[in-house]
Amino acid sequence: MTPDPDVIWHDLECGSYDLDLRTWRELAETARGPVLDVGAGTGRVTLDLARRGHEVVALDADGALLAALRERAGGLLVDTLHADARELDAGDRRFPLIIVPMQTVQLLGGNAGRTAFLTRARAHLTEDGIVALAIADALEGAAVGEFSEPPKPEMREIDGVVYSSRAIAITDEGDRCAIHRIRETVDEVGAHTAEDNVVRLDALDPATLEGEGRSVGLRVLPRGSVPESDEYIGSTVVMLGA
Repeated sequence: MTPDPDVIWHDLECGSYDLDLRTWRELAETARGPVLDVGAGTGRVTLDLARRGHEVVALDADGALLAALRERAGGLLVDTLHADARELDAGDRRFPLIIVPMQTVQLLGGNAGRTAFLTRARAHLTEDGIVALAIADALEGAAVGEFSEPPKPEMREIDGVVYSSRAIAITDEGDRCAIHRIRETVDEVGAHTAEDNVVRLDALDPATLEGEGRSVGLRVLPRGSVPESDEYIGSTVVMLGA
């Protein structure tokens, strides 16, 4: 059966990214207890950690993505939580480590959304627990309109249909940056579709996020980092403690 379209595009656009996995692995190794993966999607980070023996709770607002994650998890120590991160409620569960990979925190709708999430995250941390949040480095500098040399498209064939996603521009919208992509399909008889897709990330720097953490009672810890590559900009990992 062909996967849900949301699953296909998420896998295509996010699934191959692995530059941050070392960061999350190292943090999980020092945590004594389950890890909460916020914005888990189809399980890129969740399944990587679970295969290394960690218990992981995967949170996402998209039920189709979580359904794919559960199918892929098999017998691994994985649970899922279908919820908006800003309304995080895991009952009486507490976590020594909450991770927010791949700029998910920049999708929460500005200061109000981030503060709502950080408040709920703090309530779900164990004593001395940590929230680790990746934010994109220097998106403002990248917001220059269309790329002079566009990145190569991500492509995959599923059930005779070729799916392609290509980033074409990053534009500055003031308090946000917009990443523009073209999503295309070609089926087995050559029928072609194309649609625009735009993801908007809040402009955010580490100091601002650390200040928001302090405002809800979290401690600021030394930052981490994720390296850049030819295809991906780097990230700063803001670390906040209970």
